[in-house]
Amino acid sequence: MVIHVLIADDSEIVRRGLSDIVEAGDDLHVVAQAWDGRSAVDAARQFSPDVALLDIRMPGMDGLEATREIRALPRPPRVLILTTFGADEYVDEAVQAGVSGFLLKDTPPEELLRAVRQVAEGKAALDPAVTGRVLDQLAGQSARLTAAEQQALESLTDRDLQVLRLIARGLSNADIGTALHISEGTVKGQVSRLLAKLEADNRVQATRLAYRAGLER
Repeated sequence: MVIHVLIADDSEIVRRGLSDIVEAGDDLHVVAQAWDGRSAVDAARQFSPDVALLDIRMPGMDGLEATREIRALPRPPRVLILTTFGADEYVDEAVQAGVSGFLLKDTPPEELLRAVRQVAEGKAALDPAVTGRVLDQLAGQSARLTAAEQQALESLTDRDLQVLRLIARGLSNADIGTALHISEGTVKGQVSRLLAKLEADNRVQATRLAYRAGLER
């Protein structure tokens, strides 16, 4: 199965570089390139990619607003955000917008390819250098959960809470299975049910909620 990728960055040199890296993967293909958020949304609508690789800072409509519109499409691709340390303050907002992962712009090519594949499979792709810092900030904030979030957390079983804590620690399904002495297939089903209970689009959003609720401790 070929993974179709949309690349959006306001720098033509960066777009070409990313395209060359992605095309180096036998199972990956760049179906469109965009130079700002608006053209990214239009390209996502036209080409229905599996993954949209977006720069967080673009002129006009930025990567955050583009993510919101892309995720609202009838057949939305999963979104992988490219960021820098200087843009860390936007990462929490990006999580709320529905992104599936974050990468630094200087991520090695092999790591970028791995992240695209992970996101295409519905997994999270979190660069510790970006996400760890933001989640640390969230953990230091006073937990101000909405009534709906609090109700969702109260509906979780003990096993749900175990799984959520392990997700928040960045463990894969295989690692969670090892920790809980259950099969990876069982973990996959439990994670899917957990995300549904939390009304979270992906593991990134679940992790964010876990940190805000202090469950990562």
